[in-house]
Amino acid sequence: MATLTDSRKRELRRELETLVGPGAVLSDPDELLVYESDGLTLFRALADFVVFPTSAEHVSAIVKLAHRERLPFVARGAGTGLSGGCLPAEGGVVISLMRMNRVLEVDYANQIAVVEPGLVNLHLSWNVGPRGYYYAPDPSSQQACTIGGNIANNSGGPHTLKYGVTTNHVLGLQVVMPDGEIVWLGDRTRDAQGYDLAGVFVGSEGTFGIATQIVVRILKKPQAVKTVLAVFDQIDSASAAVSAVIARGLVPAAMEMIDHLTIQAVEDAFNCGYPRDADAALLIELDGLAVGMEAQAERIVEACRDAGARETRTAKSEAERQLLWKGRKSAFGAYGRVSPAYMVMDGVIPRTKLPYVLSRVNEIVAAHGLRVGNVFHAGDGNLHPNILYDPRKPGEEERVVAAGAEIMKVCAAVGGSISGEHGIGLEKADFMPFIFSAADLSLMQRLKSAFNPTGLCNPGKIFPTKKSCVEVGPVAYRPHAIEEKGLAQRF
Repeated sequence: MATLTDSRKRELRRELETLVGPGAVLSDPDELLVYESDGLTLFRALADFVVFPTSAEHVSAIVKLAHRERLPFVARGAGTGLSGGCLPAEGGVVISLMRMNRVLEVDYANQIAVVEPGLVNLHLSWNVGPRGYYYAPDPSSQQACTIGGNIANNSGGPHTLKYGVTTNHVLGLQVVMPDGEIVWLGDRTRDAQGYDLAGVFVGSEGTFGIATQIVVRILKKPQAVKTVLAVFDQIDSASAAVSAVIARGLVPAAMEMIDHLTIQAVEDAFNCGYPRDADAALLIELDGLAVGMEAQAERIVEACRDAGARETRTAKSEAERQLLWKGRKSAFGAYGRVSPAYMVMDGVIPRTKLPYVLSRVNEIVAAHGLRVGNVFHAGDGNLHPNILYDPRKPGEEERVVAAGAEIMKVCAAVGGSISGEHGIGLEKADFMPFIFSAADLSLMQRLKSAFNPTGLCNPGKIFPTKKSCVEVGPVAYRPHAIEEKGLAQRF
């Protein structure tokens, strides 16, 4: 894309303002800085414009203008993403959807809601809660992240173990295609005919178009909820307890783990009741029918004790339960008490590989002279190692990136994945050959081109650069020797 001259930029700003109204376009450098990164501050990029539409028609008009001018464009929600997915990697237009934040319709009889993409995740549950319903996908950032962003990355959360990820709760989408056409993918039922284009769209990280309305399932609140805290003196024992619970035929709604460093940070920040001297803690939640729940909780406690838990306790009140969950969901923020910065990783592994992979994570980070705090969705093997660092110290950011790449190799090597819910974005684009062949990537590229033939819609994301796109193939699992292959860094 050619660099815009100042005069051309002023002309385009005036044209954008005629589309969306005065006060809905930013182009001054100081204003654009606010939108230069998402939650992963290692990556930064400046747009030429940030535009705030309030309707699908606005979005369509902006996209058509960008298409005409050959300007790259990318949709953005709350900016809580953790892979650089909403950054304007090649400049152009950031389309902020934060003013499109309404609940348009709720059909309680059919248990569906129609929402706009800028709606904060938790606000949907607040909206339908008085009638006894809620929206199940619950990313840890659900107090700030938007449903549109959840759509882009197919976000999960603590309750993924039982309820699945975002795609399991999306029925249909109104989408502005990369040429500005407005279409519907999917429908208001699970039985829509034809190709599952809604399923293809969810998780496409904004490279297939921009969702402007979303039809989602809402669920009845469970009759009862019971939350168990299990405390361990060894993280390997906590990892073994995860597999032990599932092996007994129990499927909790959530099974979360935090390690010693994270416990210290959480207790310093919130005093949630986690034992400070523990090496690890499991937070296990059951929900559903009240009948039989006490017996299920007893079986979970028994499994944890058999695996080596030194202590188990069940929340005796809703206030105690919420405090335990505050410790888990606020863990990322609590790291600010022990480090000026951190990079949160997002990988997936088989549950049975938890002890091995966690030990490798700690070894890798220590070898780079850094520290790590682990907090993750243990039940479905979605790891979130948080590598702590000080960006003011020369060379630390580079060591963080290198350690992160090694951790992703380990996840791939044990039969896992390089992302569970944060997406590929900019961060992991060059890691894609760890788990996909050249033929796999070529097929994905062709699918992207079918939706986005000009490549203007969120360019530079997901796919490896030419420098790194060498055939490395899926990495085989070798428990004591993981082959190290070169990784080109783009930033």
